[in-house]
Amino acid sequence: MKSIANLIACLILAVWAMAIAIFSVQNATPVSLKLLGFESIQMPVGVVLAVSAGIGVMLGAIALPVFSRSHRQLEDAE
Repeated sequence: MKSIANLIACLILAVWAMAIAIFSVQNATPVSLKLLGFESIQMPVGVVLAVSAGIGVMLGAIALPVFSRSHRQLEDAE
């Protein structure tokens, strides 16, 4: 069962990477990010999407064990 979940996760990541690649090739317009008054340099849309997706995958990989551990601790306390 765990191997099927890993396969589905890999397929989702692969499809997401292909979608970013196709979108970035079609939209090479440079953009800049603005957050709390700060502005980044001009980068292509594909680079911004790839970096955002990479950060999201890393945060998800970190958050999964953290939340599953706290969930197990709550179940053990009951």
